[in-house]
Amino acid sequence: MSMKLATNSLEHYWMPFTANRDFKAHPRLLVKGKGVYYWSHEGKQILDGSSGLFCCALGHGREEIARAVYEQILELDYSPPFQEAHPGQFELARLVSQLTPDGIDRVFFANSGSEAVDTAIKVALAYHRARGEGARMRFVSRERAYHGVNIGGTSLSGLVKNREAFGAGIGAVAHMRHTWLPENRFTKGQPEHGADLADDLERIVGLYGADTIAACFVEPIAGSTGALVPPKGYLERLRAICDRHGILLVFDEVICGFGRLGHPFGAQAFGVVPDIMTMAKGITNGNQPMGAVAVKGSVYDAIVESAPEGAVEFFHGYTYSGHPAACAAGIATLQIYERDRVFERAAALTPHFLDALFSLSDVPAITDIRGFGLLGGIDLASDGVPGRRGYDAHKKLYEAGLYVKMTGDAILVAPPLVCEPDHVDRMVALLRQVLSTY
Repeated sequence: MSMKLATNSLEHYWMPFTANRDFKAHPRLLVKGKGVYYWSHEGKQILDGSSGLFCCALGHGREEIARAVYEQILELDYSPPFQEAHPGQFELARLVSQLTPDGIDRVFFANSGSEAVDTAIKVALAYHRARGEGARMRFVSRERAYHGVNIGGTSLSGLVKNREAFGAGIGAVAHMRHTWLPENRFTKGQPEHGADLADDLERIVGLYGADTIAACFVEPIAGSTGALVPPKGYLERLRAICDRHGILLVFDEVICGFGRLGHPFGAQAFGVVPDIMTMAKGITNGNQPMGAVAVKGSVYDAIVESAPEGAVEFFHGYTYSGHPAACAAGIATLQIYERDRVFERAAALTPHFLDALFSLSDVPAITDIRGFGLLGGIDLASDGVPGRRGYDAHKKLYEAGLYVKMTGDAILVAPPLVCEPDHVDRMVALLRQVLSTY
């Protein structure tokens, strides 16, 4: 049975990250998703060029996941996560731990990437306090970073529009420079220049003292800002500096995780192991809200063993942490990843995807293209008002039959991992068709 809703008024819903007035004058409603396509309220078929919001790696309308959620709700619709549990939480945590790097095998569930980041902030603070280093309360992030929209993630983020209206946030956050450099324009894969930008962390240590810094948060590829691929040696350098000064390294894998880079996570794609990883999106194929934090066993042990026997060790959690339906969706999703060798499929498609994406280099309005795995960024020349051309392109691409995520004047291309080469070719053809008009 499908749910049909009559949309008689658009006024009551306040849409997130949306130009509400413009949308409500010219609405774009999605009413169906199947495979690698959406359908609009006008019956138009729209190719999904960004996997929803990087969520739907397996495409849309996967019956195995829907059935798992349906059957779980009939069996157990809700289980309180504090002091009680249900089996799905333990099974999903086990499956996640099989995908994370060795030693990162303790999993805490949240309901989004934003909640996962704020959870990781608390884990880092609790870890240092448990070890007698409670003065470590400062965090390091980067310019152009996106770490969600809760107050901690907003404070870490380095996107001006996401911060300017909301005050100082948690305050004790220092930002390294971002890694986009003009000399790296139109680089396929990891750029050659910029590993030394990691030394910004060393300078922050020199300014504030290592004993005040809890953790350094980075996205392996800075996703929402336009797919900034890390320079060769950059992440390795950050890892070495963190090791030298006792700072936890946190990888925000919300976009990079679950096969997007041809590996389970960015940690494996770049060969650098963090202490903590945040994840969401692909964990349930976007079918249920869920986020997670995976930590090294040593981090978990330090926190848990510092508390008296029988006492709560970590005073944090959510009403819907490890919700039964979300766990059912996650288990079904991870089983499909393994059964269908989806990550290997993504790795095999990557050369065709990157070649196709970079074939747009001759379009006059395009000032840069970046890409790694099945994640690409395209920069459009500004028309003088930042973001205006990008928003116009987003609407024109939708009308042409392609959905892509835009951030300012940057286009993010992230096709479902199950798409075929001809789907990629169609995406690129539509991008050329629309972007050549500028």
